[in-house]
Amino acid sequence: MKTIILAAGKGSRLKSEETHTPKVLRKACGRPLLSYVISALPPHDDDDIYLVIGYEKEKVIKAFPRYHHVVQEELLGTGHAVLCAKEVLKDYDGELIVICGDTPLTRRESIDAMIEHHRKLANACTLLSCRLPKDTVLGRIMRDENGRFTEIVENAECTPEQKKIHEYNTATYIFDAKLLFPALDIIVKNSTKREIYLTDVPELLLKQGYKVDAIPCKYPYEIYGVNTEADLALVEKTMMLHKLV
Repeated sequence: MKTIILAAGKGSRLKSEETHTPKVLRKACGRPLLSYVISALPPHDDDDIYLVIGYEKEKVIKAFPRYHHVVQEELLGTGHAVLCAKEVLKDYDGELIVICGDTPLTRRESIDAMIEHHRKLANACTLLSCRLPKDTVLGRIMRDENGRFTEIVENAECTPEQKKIHEYNTATYIFDAKLLFPALDIIVKNSTKREIYLTDVPELLLKQGYKVDAIPCKYPYEIYGVNTEADLALVEKTMMLHKLV
């Protein structure tokens, strides 16, 4: 199993320009955000991790030199970020985790449950979702009347009825690698947008006849990402409250 970690972001709302620090190198309770994400992964060799980097990339390479580094020159969406690793993974046809480098509260238990679910159902894609009793700005997980996954709808595109759904996308996935990159190529070819989003892939795979499902994470706080100073403070508070450091 290999992993792509999306770590190219600047983190403008974290005032990166002032410190020239990539978002994934901002620290929570004394450790870079990225280090927590790597710790949440199942047992792996260093050679199995690919960091997609961009802003102040040399600093990420210096801080995490043991892993593969793939450069995203322009930040054109999560799907584009994954495509930046296409060439180096072109001969790989196994399971591929895709996870954001700014989600330090993701737990190993949830990743393990994803993997077990993915293999048990022989899925082409398994998403980690999160059920919360409150509204967030994250994309909703849509299911049919039988509870089967159908698509991810971004918050801005949700109807009032869809906004009542409180199962959210955490942006952590497992893909069949040999299906992921061709799907992204199709999305790029058919897209009228400047940015390419990974959230379009699960629905496309479903329409192609493959199995896709979402499994809720174990702890609701795992959904927290870090985009602002307030987010960082909340993450640190959560880490201390739940003894995660």
